[in-house]
Order: sequence, then structure tokens, then C-alpha cells
Amino acid sequence: MTYKIRIQSSGHEFIASENETVLAAALRQGVTLAYSCRNGDCGTCKGKIIAGRVDYGKYDAKAMRDEERAHGAALFCQAVPLSDMVIDAKEIAAAAGIPIRILPARVAKLERLADDVMQLSLKLAEGQRLQFLAGQYIDVLLSGNRRRSFSLANAPQADAVLQLHIRHVPGGFFTEQVFTTLKERDLLRFQGPLGTFFLRGNADVPDAEKRPAILVAGGTGFAPIKSMIEQALAVDATRPLHLYWGVRARRDLYLHELPLSWAREHAGFRYTPVLSAPLPDDAWTGRTGWVHEAVVADYPDLSAHAVYGSGPPPMIAALKQAVKMHGLADDRLYYDSFEFAHASVGAG
Repeated sequence: MTYKIRIQSSGHEFIASENETVLAAALRQGVTLAYSCRNGDCGTCKGKIIAGRVDYGKYDAKAMRDEERAHGAALFCQAVPLSDMVIDAKEIAAAAGIPIRILPARVAKLERLADDVMQLSLKLAEGQRLQFLAGQYIDVLLSGNRRRSFSLANAPQADAVLQLHIRHVPGGFFTEQVFTTLKERDLLRFQGPLGTFFLRGNADVPDAEKRPAILVAGGTGFAPIKSMIEQALAVDATRPLHLYWGVRARRDLYLHELPLSWAREHAGFRYTPVLSAPLPDDAWTGRTGWVHEAVVADYPDLSAHAVYGSGPPPMIAALKQAVKMHGLADDRLYYDSFEFAHASVGAG
């Protein structure tokens, strides 16, 4: 049994197989809908059912409220069609045409950036390159049909190796391997690129869309933000960019010197690290508290900006609420919420 799905705004059509989610069917056929976690947790893929029926699947209540579902909303990463459908969904043109592939890669280098953060560098086979947008992620494919998601920390133009920032989760199925038994030249497989978190408004859009960007990272949420900033500075170094990096203590700013160097070298770039629980030995004289509070304190009117957030769910939830109260339009907030299943950030 198959079902035809049509996107109302564009007229694009694709076919869903039996028990296949709307998102999986779309991606399989080269139609890129907005999405991030693919687990029904973050709400990025939320759209509307205009006609047709679905099995809504399992999802977190915070990603879609009962009243939203009652008015036709669905999470397309979980919704399985039960009939032909017409949907209202956001398509991501910039990601169209970038193939999602399964590729082998060898471990080129393992480098500790902090006690609990490892930079894993992967090298593809000779002549292979991964086409991706700065901010996207890959799934490392593991035994037992398991997978772990990690954001790409390098910019697309620096793709000789793929860099991942992996936080150690004690007992984690994969992160434990990374910190104990994984070694150089080991072979891994991954699928990617995945996700629709990327910096809008570089050279590919009209000047009117090139609004100042505020980028908010929490912990290893710095990885995709790093990729986005390096790409942006290479493409258009004049665009105003302000990075806020929220961590607990000074030791968690594992690449602190890198954004400091960006600030020295690019007049349009600013960097504000924020510690929520600095240690006495840190002798920290910079900003403290919650990173989202630092953002709105500096930018009480966000109506002329775009905001990008990458980090754990509590940070993203607080950021979404704060920026909305300070004038940011809903369609100018882009985020990658590191849910448990999105291991780039904390699952094992």
C-alpha cells in the first residue's frame, strides 16, 4: 500500500510506502522538509494536515500540544499516512539536491579538547567528499541497528576531514568507545548530511535577507555554530555576527581561543562567553548567568535580527520564550535542540 502526498504551497508530490513517515518519504525522494531530531521531540518538522489521515505516532507533548493537533497539526517525522494527503509543510530549498548517503570513513585523529569533549576527525575514501550545509549533522551507524547523531564542526569548504565534537556520556554506547577503545584508522559508517539547521542569508539570498545574526551555543552545541560561523566569514565577512557561548565553567569553553581570534580578525564579529557556574579557580570576570538572559539584555529589541540556537533542550526552550518576548519574529528563530536521541550533544 502506498499513499500520494502533496505539499499545498508548492504542488510538489511524493509517495509514502506503508508504515513510512511523511518526513522519511519526502527525504527519500529528494524533497527536504524542515526537520531536526526525527524523534518527535523538537517540533521543527511540525506542519498541518489539510486533507487525509495519519497515525500520529509517538512524540513529546512539548513538541505538539493537544490543541495544535486538534487544529490539524502533525509532526511529520512521526506521522505515518493512512490515506492520500495534502499537507502544509515548510520546504528547505537550500538543502534540495544534496544527496543523503551512507558512506564509510576512517578515524583520522582523536583529540581531547577538554576532559569530557573529544574531537573525532573522519576521513572519507580517496576521492570522496561529503556535500553539506554548515550546521547539518550526520548519523554514525552502529551495531544492532543503532545510530548516534553528531553535528559537523568543520565548514563545508574545509572538508578534507569531517570533525565531530563528542561529549563523554559515562556508560554511553558510542561515546564510551570514543573515549576508551576507538583508535586511529578504525572504520566507521555514517549517513548524512541530515537536518535543516544552517545559516540563512549569505550569498544565496537578497541583501534584504542578510540581517544581523545572533548565534547561541550551549556546551557542544558550539560544533554546528562553529561550522556556520567559519562558512559565513569565508563567504561574507561584513555581515554582523554575534556569538554567545553558554557553559558552566571556564574549562567547558573548550575552543575559547578560536572565537577570540575571529573577533580580532573580523570587525563584524562579536563573541560573548557566559558561565552559569564559574569555579573559584576560574577567576572569571566575564558574563555570568544564563546565556539566553545575556542575549536579551544586550538586544532588548530583536525585530531586525535572526537568532540561531544550538544546545540542550532547556536552553532552547528558554531561548525561544525569551526572544519571542523581545520582538523576534517566529520565522527568524532557527534551532537545533540536542535531545537525548541527538547524540551530537549528549546521548551515548
